[in-house]
Amino acid sequence: MATETWTPAPLPDLTGRTAVVTGASSGLGMVTARELARAGARVVLAVRDPAKGRTVAAAIAGDTEVRELDLANLASVRDFAAAWSGPLDLLVNNAGIMAVPPGRTADGFELHIGTNHLGHFALTNLLLPRITDRIVTVSSGLSRIGRIHLADLNWQQRRYQPMRAYGQSKLANLLFTLELNRRLTQSGGRVRALSAHPGVAATPLDRHIGGLQGVVTRAGYRFTAQRQPEYGALPTLYAATQDLPGDSYIGPGGRSGERPRVERRTARDSDVVAARRLWELSEDLTGVRYDHAAGNS
Repeated sequence: MATETWTPAPLPDLTGRTAVVTGASSGLGMVTARELARAGARVVLAVRDPAKGRTVAAAIAGDTEVRELDLANLASVRDFAAAWSGPLDLLVNNAGIMAVPPGRTADGFELHIGTNHLGHFALTNLLLPRITDRIVTVSSGLSRIGRIHLADLNWQQRRYQPMRAYGQSKLANLLFTLELNRRLTQSGGRVRALSAHPGVAATPLDRHIGGLQGVVTRAGYRFTAQRQPEYGALPTLYAATQDLPGDSYIGPGGRSGERPRVERRTARDSDVVAARRLWELSEDLTGVRYDHAAGNS
């Protein structure tokens, strides 16, 4: 069910709370960081390019800090987590890549699954002992075209298809949230895992989409006010600040995306067996495992 028209203006007072937003140097992440800081949170912009992050942070009114994080390099993820001290109230797993040419992360993973899923999987689990409230992971409506191929997660046997690779990584985001929240609930703690998707939003994320798909995508921006990142970030901000149950999946509602709503999950992104198997494979690939004691924080 959609909410009434909603803007970040009535965000609760976040004074004294700390948030990390990955990919906060542009697009949805930049808007998310800006609005959380405006509401009083101390916001850490976790970005691959610190110089770009500092430029963005300088334009944000509020308490911000920039730290380097390359999700395509597990050494960088581990360094970021190891350097963290003190409680972390909110982790927003926002960073992502879309429809990029074939490539591999520093650890040999296909770029989409390595950056969008495995990097955030490792980051979340490494930071979990510090997290006190919730984890919000940004997926996409294109998760619906995704298929999880556990035997070939890294596209070593199939012909590479950029949009399918993106869809697989975004479906992985939802299955990650599903299994993470199950584990958190089982641990008996109060930390929640939620997910969100922006709908149609014009951000630098789509710059690699070519051909007919790119033409159709960009033409679609002309027919919806939701093309602005300010609208696309609303579901993430809603998931990050409102009193919602764990595993809620928030998307845009209304003509312009002005009414965040709880989305109905599909059979594919609510498959608990697939979620568990993906989690186990992700642990094996990253070498990072769930800490049950941390989940009970």
